[in-house]
Amino acid sequence: MKAIDIKLWRELWAMRMQALAIIMVIVGGVSIFIMSLSTLDSLFETRENYYRNHHFADVFASLKRAPLSLVKRIQEIPGVDKVETRVLAYVNLDVEGFKDPVSGHLLSLNANSAGLLNQTYLRKGRLLEAGRDNEVLLSEEFARAHDLQPGDKLAATINGRRKVLNVVGHVLSPEYIYQIAPGAMFPDYYRYGVLWMARKPLASAYDMDGAFNDVTLTLSKEGNEQDVIDRLDELLKPYGGIGAYARKDQLSNRFLTEELKQQKTIATIFPMIFLGVAAFLLNVVTSRLISLQREQIAGLKAFGYSNFAVGLHYTKLILMITAIGIIAGIGFGIWMGKGMSNIYMTFYSLPFMIYVLKTEVIIAAVLISIGVAMVGTLYAVSSAASLPPAQAMRPEPPAMYHTTLIEKLGLQRWFSQPTRMIFRHIERRPLKSLMTILGISMACGTMMVGGFQEGAIKHMVEVQFGMSQRSDLTAIFTEPTSQRSLYSLQSLRGVEHVEGFRVVTAKLRFEHRSYRTSVQGIAPDGSLMRLLDTRLKVIDLPPEGIILTDYLAKIMHMKVGDMLTIEVLEGDRPVVQVPVVGLAKEYLGLNGYMQLNSLNRLLNEGHVISAAWLKVDRLHQSDVYAELKGAPRIAGVVEQESAIKSFYETMDETILFFTYITTLLGGSIAFGVVYNSMRIALSERNRELASLRVLGFHRSEVAYILLGEMAVLTLIAIPLGIMIGYGLCAYLAFQFDSDLYRIPLVLGLKVYAFAALVVIGSSVISALMIWRNLAHLDMVAVLKTKE
Repeated sequence: MKAIDIKLWRELWAMRMQALAIIMVIVGGVSIFIMSLSTLDSLFETRENYYRNHHFADVFASLKRAPLSLVKRIQEIPGVDKVETRVLAYVNLDVEGFKDPVSGHLLSLNANSAGLLNQTYLRKGRLLEAGRDNEVLLSEEFARAHDLQPGDKLAATINGRRKVLNVVGHVLSPEYIYQIAPGAMFPDYYRYGVLWMARKPLASAYDMDGAFNDVTLTLSKEGNEQDVIDRLDELLKPYGGIGAYARKDQLSNRFLTEELKQQKTIATIFPMIFLGVAAFLLNVVTSRLISLQREQIAGLKAFGYSNFAVGLHYTKLILMITAIGIIAGIGFGIWMGKGMSNIYMTFYSLPFMIYVLKTEVIIAAVLISIGVAMVGTLYAVSSAASLPPAQAMRPEPPAMYHTTLIEKLGLQRWFSQPTRMIFRHIERRPLKSLMTILGISMACGTMMVGGFQEGAIKHMVEVQFGMSQRSDLTAIFTEPTSQRSLYSLQSLRGVEHVEGFRVVTAKLRFEHRSYRTSVQGIAPDGSLMRLLDTRLKVIDLPPEGIILTDYLAKIMHMKVGDMLTIEVLEGDRPVVQVPVVGLAKEYLGLNGYMQLNSLNRLLNEGHVISAAWLKVDRLHQSDVYAELKGAPRIAGVVEQESAIKSFYETMDETILFFTYITTLLGGSIAFGVVYNSMRIALSERNRELASLRVLGFHRSEVAYILLGEMAVLTLIAIPLGIMIGYGLCAYLAFQFDSDLYRIPLVLGLKVYAFAALVVIGSSVISALMIWRNLAHLDMVAVLKTKE
C-alpha cells in the first residue's frame, strides 16, 4: 500500500465522527430514493401481474336487466375479446355476535370456477360446488374482520328474504382491491364485504333467470377503448344501462393508481434534499481538512507527488465516505421498501407482493450520489491540487475582523464580550453561516411532512363528516322510491331527524370536456347535509341550477354562470342544460348538487328519493338498525362513525411508518449538519479557544462561545425551516390532488413544535459530544512559538 493511501485511512479514522454524520445524511437520501422507487416498481409489477393472471376486465357496465341473448351482440362489437355477464346485488348481512349494520355486494359465480374475468384468488377453503345453493365465498378482509372460517354461517337479506349462507372459502379479487361500500368514503371491513354465490339461486331471487344486470369485458389488441364503450352504451341503453366505463375509471384501480403517483413524487423530492445537504457537508469538511493540511500538501508535492495525485487523494477520501453511505443506504432502502410494500399489500388487498429492485435504480442511486458529492467538493479538491508548495508551507492568513452590525448600531453595551465574539465570528463567514442555517432548516422542513399528512387527513374528515355530512346512518333503497318513505323512517323509535336525497349517475359536459360522476338532489334547508363554500361557510342551495365541487369546476374549466350539460345515465336518460350557480368545498370525490325537487323535475319522475340520511339517538341506534335490516326495500345501511374509525385504524399503520421514517431521516440531517459545523468550528478555533483558557476563561465560558454560535444559527434556522416545510407540504398537497381526494394544507402547532424539538434535540446531542472535546484543548501548544 502506498504511503499516501495509508495517510488516507488515517485521516478517515481521525475524522470518523464527522464522516459518520455525513454518511447518515447520504444514507437518508439513498434509502428514501431506493424505498420510493422500489415500492413504486413493486406496486406496479404486482398490479400488472395480478391483473394479467386473473383477467381483470378492461370495460365495466351495470344495467337494470337484459336477456342473455344480448351477449352475442356485445361480442360482435369490434375490438371486444372476452365477455362475462353477472348478476350483482347489494344486500344486508347479519353476522352472529356483531350488532352494527353490515352490508355487502353479492356477485354470481359459476360452480367450480374462479370466473372468466376478474377471477377470484382462493386463499382458504374451496370454490363453490354445483347444486349447493347456499354456499358463498367471502372477501378475505371481511372474513378476517369477523373471524369467519370455512364452515361458518352468516345470514343475508336477499331481495327481502332472509337466507342463511354457508361460508366455503376466502378469496381476493382484482376488482375489489380497495373495498368501499356504496355511499361510503372509506373501506370498512367490519361493515362491508363482497360475497360470491352460485348464479342460479342469485338469479332466481332477483328474477334474473336467463338475464344479467352487470357485464365486464376485455379488449383485443386492436380494440379502441372509447369506441367499444360508446357501442356498449348504445346496446345497453334500452335495458337501463347507466354508462360503461374503462378500467382507468374503476374505483379501486384508481386509488392504487393515485398511490403510484404519490410514490413517484416522493422519490423525486426527498432524495434531492438529503443529497444536497450531504454535498454541502462534504464540501465544508473537505475544505477545512485541506486548510488544516496545507503543510502536508506542500510536503507531498516536495516529495514528487503531482497535482493530480494530490487531487486524487482527497477525491478518494470523498468517495470512501460516499461509498459507505451508498452501501448502507441501499441496504436500509431495501428494508424500508419491503416494509412499505408489505403495508400496501395489506392496505390494497393484494394477494401477493412481488418486490422489485431494478438494477437501473441502484445504478441511478450510485451515480447521483457520487455526482452530487463530487460537484459539491469540486472547488475544494481543485484548490488542494493547485496549491503551490511554497504557499502551502506558509500558514493560512489570519481572518480579518471588522466592526459588526451590533457594534455599528451601538448595541454592544447590551452584550457581553463572549456574546460579541459569537456574532463577530458569524459575520466573519456569512456564506458558511448561511449554508449551515439552510442545512438545519432543511431538516426541520423534512420532518414537518409526516405530521402534515396526519393533520391533513383529520381535517378532511372533520370538514367532510363533521361540518358537511352530519348523519349517523345512511339508508340506501333497493330502487328509487317515493318521498313518503321518509315518514316510515321518521316513525322509528330513536330516529331524531330524516332527510331524503336522490342520486343519479350522469355525464357532465362543458365545451369539449366531460366527466362522469353523480348528481345529488338534496333538501334546500337540510341540516344533515350542508354544502360549504371555499371558506367553509354554509351555502344556501338555490331553487334552480347546480352547485359543483370546486375541484370539478377547476378540471372542467368552469365558473359560476356557465351553462353545464347534464347527460343522465339512468331511466329515460334525459339531456338537460343548467347554470352553475355556486362552488362547494369538498375533499373527497367530485359531485354536483341540486335541490331535490329541481332534480326530480329534470328527471320527470315525481317526488322520488334513492336514499336517506338519519340522525339517531345513540341509545337506540342498534334498534334502528335492526328495523332497517329487516325492511324489504332497504338494500343497505352505512354507519358513518364506525366507517371513519375503521379508516383511521387502517391509515394509522401507513402514517406511523412514514412519520417514523421522515423523523429518523430528518433527525439525521439535523445531527449531520449541526455536529459537523461544531466540529469544524472547533478545529478552526482550537488555538483561539485554548488561548482563552490560558487567559483564565473557564471551560463553560469557552463552551458558551463555541456552542453559542451554533445555538444562534439553529434558532435562526428553525423559522426558516418552518417556511421551507410549509412550502414542501404545499407542493405535496398540490401534487397529490386528484378527483378521488384533495389534501388540504393544514399544519397545526403540533407539527411545527415537533419539527423544532427534533432539531433542538439533535443540536443538544451534538453539543454534548463536543463538550467532551473542550476538555482536551492543547493549552501547552499555545504557549509555544509556532514558528
